[in-house]
Amino acid sequence: MELILDILYIYIAVYSLYFLALAVRNLNDKPFRIEKRYSQYEEKDNLAVIIYARNNKITLDNLIKELKMQDYPINNFRVFVILDNCSDGSDQLFINEEFVNLINISGVGTVGKDQAVSMLIERLSKDQSIDSYVFMDADRSIPSNFLTTVNSALVNNSVLSGETLIITDNLGPVDKIKAAYQKYHMNFMRKARSLFGLAASADSGVFIIKKDIVDEIGCIDFKDINSELKYSMLLSKIKCPCTYNPNIQTYVDTANYEFRKPRLSARIDLFKNCFTQVWSNNFVFAEHTFSLLNPNIWMILVIYAVLMKHSYRYYFFVDFKIVLFTFLVLLAGFGISLINSKLRFREIILLCLYPFYSLCHIIKNLPPVRVVRAKITQKEELEEGTEKLVIDAFAMNVAGRELPCKLEFISESGLAKIKFIYKNKKFITGKHLRMIDALQEIRQKLNDYGFVLKICSCCKYFTSNVDGSTNMLKGFCNSDYPSPSITGKKPTLIWNSCSDFEPAKVTNLLEEMANEQGMDQQAR
Repeated sequence: MELILDILYIYIAVYSLYFLALAVRNLNDKPFRIEKRYSQYEEKDNLAVIIYARNNKITLDNLIKELKMQDYPINNFRVFVILDNCSDGSDQLFINEEFVNLINISGVGTVGKDQAVSMLIERLSKDQSIDSYVFMDADRSIPSNFLTTVNSALVNNSVLSGETLIITDNLGPVDKIKAAYQKYHMNFMRKARSLFGLAASADSGVFIIKKDIVDEIGCIDFKDINSELKYSMLLSKIKCPCTYNPNIQTYVDTANYEFRKPRLSARIDLFKNCFTQVWSNNFVFAEHTFSLLNPNIWMILVIYAVLMKHSYRYYFFVDFKIVLFTFLVLLAGFGISLINSKLRFREIILLCLYPFYSLCHIIKNLPPVRVVRAKITQKEELEEGTEKLVIDAFAMNVAGRELPCKLEFISESGLAKIKFIYKNKKFITGKHLRMIDALQEIRQKLNDYGFVLKICSCCKYFTSNVDGSTNMLKGFCNSDYPSPSITGKKPTLIWNSCSDFEPAKVTNLLEEMANEQGMDQQAR
């Protein structure tokens, strides 16, 4: 037991000193300011800007416009857009568009970012005119000097990640806490590590890498956040570490941003695999390996509480005052880290609430709690019945902004209901005799908040097909899409969608029944 406490104290004391060193180093970010000031004078590399899109029509259109307005010479960069099974009409943006090299993946389902990007990289591998790749998601927005800043950062680094600025206007309380923590983590931890010349984790949302490194490795690994961390370790191992650069900034709307963090189990497994290789002559890789074991706030507090109590009452290899001193060093480091973290006072308050969110997250993912949650979820699924259809859709506001959501059409014991899912928020309708009535409840609920579902049954060109079925899932499309030459009614289903969507007026059930009765009387 005494040996374990000794090891824990050494671990936590080293981390406290490391944290203070980062905080002090972060006070002077002059190298980044100088680099930004003289970025326009660097020799211009040839860049391949690769954008991955999955039903991001509005933000993609804006991003292409921003790329056209870059202060970077247009002859020194090319834009490649990958449309991965898009159903929102994104391909219509590039008709007769010579600025964009379009790769439209359709008819084979959604292949995913990793595979889609790898397919393009394989095609570009023989192109010797490309110096570096710039990977971005289509939901990003960039300033006019983005490519100039990237080019300048590539002078001293071969692999780069940048700062993601989250527009927090419509975030909920929990997401605001996570956004404050992410801003603090980027402006302190990642920036300070970069100033020390230490490695950062890759972020596929904005990732820059020189082409010769990709040719050497032979791939890009963008499957998920855990794969990106593993890929970052590989880059550190070959002495081409990913470096964080706060000058490289992209903006993302809250509706499109997903807070991601590698799983603890994935970090531990990766540490085990890399530990045997840390004794090689590669300090950056060794430090990056040990950084996988960074403790969270609750682990730090618990260890210090146990150590201070033990050293105060019993014999310990260091005095209680020394344990208390290292704890104060950690607190001092935290105070200093706030100075150049660019956090407003309200964001500092939210940052202080992050440990409570972290505790709730830990409890939620404890094995016993996960088992109980799984049983409850299974019970819920059994209650909902065995017939269920999940549809990807969009909820659109009055400004035309689209939010990705899901609809679950559920049939249970002859009754119909629909579950609307947006991120972690869910709404389940009551049970109805017809599926069309359950959908009407969803429509009215969203309409109260200023949103409309972008599906056929909510479009003004849609007419229902009274085919004698109870649920009335079929209908006809009366628009000219995709071509006016196609005459006659085009059959469709209530959950289908196309780019020629125009919201229909929302009426309540009583009005619809009255209208149907009036039409029946006229027909007679």
